[in-house]
Amino acid sequence: MNSSIRMSPLESGKVAVGEIAPVLLPSRDGNYARRAARLRELAVGHPMADYLDFVAGVVESQELLLKQRPLPSSVLAGLQASLGEEGAPLDCRRHVRHGDWLVLVPGLGESVEHPALEELLVQEDWRLEAYADSLLRGDFHEVHSGEALFVWAALSLYFGQLAAHLPAVGKAHGEERQFCPVCASAPVASTVLTGAQAGLRYLQCGLCESRWHMVRLKCSNCEATGGLDYWSLADVKAAVKAESCGECRSYLKVFYPEHERGLEVVADDLATLGLDAEVEREGFGRSGVSPFLFPG
Repeated sequence: MNSSIRMSPLESGKVAVGEIAPVLLPSRDGNYARRAARLRELAVGHPMADYLDFVAGVVESQELLLKQRPLPSSVLAGLQASLGEEGAPLDCRRHVRHGDWLVLVPGLGESVEHPALEELLVQEDWRLEAYADSLLRGDFHEVHSGEALFVWAALSLYFGQLAAHLPAVGKAHGEERQFCPVCASAPVASTVLTGAQAGLRYLQCGLCESRWHMVRLKCSNCEATGGLDYWSLADVKAAVKAESCGECRSYLKVFYPEHERGLEVVADDLATLGLDAEVEREGFGRSGVSPFLFPG
């Protein structure tokens, strides 16, 4: 999982005006609240209304935990030491997790009720760590899907806080950008930005929620430039499309906020599973990870 975007200490370089920022580190200021609100909005009249409302509750729990139980400064203090080395500084497969992530699991249960979460609350720490290791390796079938959702929600809150406090800047070189340059996890989807950065495509990590730049008209999985097709359930100017690649037979959704204000990558990804189903019927497999929908 090597990325061509190298993270280095912030003092060593800054992005100049007009230059494309290789990496946009996550901001935790209101992200969860906006996501929960979007999920509630999308749930109205949706075939998956109950599930969207349920996920909104999980996201609201993440917001509450972020405010009431943020990672202590002692956990964040050593982040700069991880910079400048080969690979992602918070590589989710190599990073030694601090035990503080474990308290986030029962924390979710303070405002969300679910049988899978109740099952997790009686597990010993070593079992939760084993579940986390499996999920971060991509072995999703090793963990029950309901339990995986809550473990991932806690891990995402943990890694997201680390990434947001990373005193780093990204420098681009070469190719191989299918994985997050911050934590080496897979993207959930990509967004074509508007405003001052109009037209630029950024992939969004499904774990730490950092975003990184990748040029358009290139497969986000294998970087092939031919055989790309764009699928939608609406017209050609749909706000959500799936980009499929005839080379690697993968697909990933692309979001176009210029066509619909209020789009939120994680919420709208979950609300457009009908598009996934149609593209998968054509023989393509999703290259990214959905934070709230695991196999099984």
